Amino acid sequence: MKLKFIAVLPLLVIASFEQCNADSVLVFGGKTGWIGQKIVRLLEQGNHQVLHATSRLENRQDLQNEIAHFKPDYIINAAGLTGKPNVDWCETHKEQTIRVNVLGTVTLADVANEYNIHVTNISTGCIYEYDAEHPMYSGKGFTEDEEPNFDGSFYSHTKIILEQLLLEYPNVLNLRIKMPVSLELDKGFVGKIINYPRVVNIPNSLSVLDDLLPLAVDMTVKKIKGNFNLVNPGAISHHEVLDLYKQYIDSKHQYESLTVQEQDATLKARRANAELSAAKLLTYYPDVPHIKDSLVELFKKIAAQKN
Repeated sequence: MKLKFIAVLPLLVIASFEQCNADSVLVFGGKTGWIGQKIVRLLEQGNHQVLHATSRLENRQDLQNEIAHFKPDYIINAAGLTGKPNVDWCETHKEQTIRVNVLGTVTLADVANEYNIHVTNISTGCIYEYDAEHPMYSGKGFTEDEEPNFDGSFYSHTKIILEQLLLEYPNVLNLRIKMPVSLELDKGFVGKIINYPRVVNIPNSLSVLDDLLPLAVDMTVKKIKGNFNLVNPGAISHHEVLDLYKQYIDSKHQYESLTVQEQDATLKARRANAELSAAKLLTYYPDVPHIKDSLVELFKKIAAQKN
């Protein structure tokens, strides 16, 4: 009995030591944000120590106190203002939008840089629109090196300003997500358009979160830096998405077409429609599936869950 006790004790000590020394990740937006919560679950599945930030991005002293207290190995920022029910909110709340989406996020990167901590910022790809060099259906997506050309909404305008400042920091990974989709159909791009009786028909890049958020976590722990379009390769139109939804999930779903001009007449701000290049992401993760293939598999899984 004595020999067994001696043999087991070191294993207990080692297990306890490993648990205490797990990489710690301070997550902003991980308690209430849709994408933030999904990131938290992935971190927990990877046995990372998740620290939920309570400080607000716009309060520098609180950020400093929290980062100094936790001393995290990494920071992931999935917080920010997108507006409710949509980005039109930002058109009438410009000061709040600037305070969080620009000043607050830059402040977080600045404070983290003082402590030499890597920051992954979850941002948006809605800062481009089709132009003469990137026409619809051409397959030529905007790369990370090309200047954003869409400021038709105040939300997008602030994100362009943010990128210009944020990417000057040497400790930042900026991930552009566009029209996110996941197994949770009550949220994201598909969750929105299935509730609209009339829908525009424009090809766009989409981000299937089930494919891409695990990569965001991997890029964080590898301390990859710079600017990335976190999108699936290719583009797909609103109507194509809805037709796949009808094929695999709800055959009775009906919708009608809506022109961009008709849509703009109902909104306070225009929407960004474009294809983003996934070429840079594919050099790191070559197995990211094409958007249509990914949606088909996603809808099959949702249909199987419903059944």
